[in-house]
This record gives sequence, C-alpha cells and structure tokens, in this order.
Amino acid sequence: MSVTVVKHPLLQHKLTFVRSADTTTDNFRRLVREIASMLAYEVTRDLPTELVEIRTPIAACRSPVISGKKLCLVSILRAGNGMIDGMIDLLPGARVGHIGLYRDPRTLEPVEYYFKLPEDISERLVIVVDPMLATGNSAAAALGRLKAAGASSLKLVSLLAAPEGLRTVQAAHPDVPITVAAIDERLDAQGYIVPGLGDAGDRIFGTR
Repeated sequence: MSVTVVKHPLLQHKLTFVRSADTTTDNFRRLVREIASMLAYEVTRDLPTELVEIRTPIAACRSPVISGKKLCLVSILRAGNGMIDGMIDLLPGARVGHIGLYRDPRTLEPVEYYFKLPEDISERLVIVVDPMLATGNSAAAALGRLKAAGASSLKLVSLLAAPEGLRTVQAAHPDVPITVAAIDERLDAQGYIVPGLGDAGDRIFGTR
C-alpha cells in the first residue's frame, strides 16, 4: 500500500497555522477547508481521462475529460465534515456518504452510530476523509464497513497521521492508498497525535 505525503510549500504553510493553538475557530475551519481542496487535487491525480470533441470560440478540437468510475466522498463523523466542503469545491459532482464513529475513551476502539451511503457505492471510487489518522482504528473500521457495503475502489485522505495509525490501516487494508499532509512523531498515552493539532473535531466546531 502506498502512502503519499503532500509537501507542497503552500499546503505546509497552511498546516503550520492549523497546528497553532493560537489559530481561532473560524480561521482553523477555513484552513482545513483549503488544505482539503489541495489534498483532493493530489488524491485525484491518477483519475483516467478520455478525449471528447468540443468547439472553442476559435476552432474544433479534442480535449480531455474525466472518465471511469464516478466519485463518492465519505466523511468519518464528525471531524471529517470539516474536510468535505473543501473536497466538494474541487469535486462538485461527487456524492457524499457518512460513517459515524466515536472512539471509546477507555479502549480507544471505534464504536459505530451512523452509516449512510449512495446506493451505487460499488460503482464509485470512494475517497474516505478524516483529519486525524491517530490509532487508525476508526479508519480501519470505516474501510471495512465500506468494503462490506460493496465498495471496491477506496482511498483514504487525512491531514495528519501517526506512524501507529499508518501501521494499523496498512495491516488491515494493504490495498488502500493513503494521502496525508504530514506524518507526525507518535501517539501520546491518550491516543492523540504528537505534535499534532489537538482534537480536530473540537477545533473545527468550537467545542471542548
């Protein structure tokens, strides 16, 4: 399985301010949306294209359009919703699904509470979004549920990943490529990414 770290200077600049504890809720939300758009650009780099006939104001020509499977973005609730709008900005025709998971604070294992997908999920390329790939348990569970629902073409996109989370997802789903903005040092005793950016959901929605 491949792991792509997007090191574009503009993205890394924005990520620095996402990490900062001084960044306000409105700016944090805006920056996550902007970074999500940049990650959407990267994760769709290998979409197939085909040539179609069009006419410009000057002449007729053949020009590429995206072909192949349609897209579905799947948010792992609730923090994933902070990335969805930025992805849709670039992929306005994509359908959107949701998987509700929360992490049990004692076991750090995911507990599912919501699951809603387009009916034709098996016919779509599914891009799963979750800002933080920490333990990897939620992402691995979400990918497993999607496969059980018929999804066969999957990618995972996160802002930050911990090495522990990458190992968990790689072990459970070696066929799923991962795209991230950074791989951080480790997890702390509470399962948070270090240095990380704190709780992404709390910072996106202004809760504690």
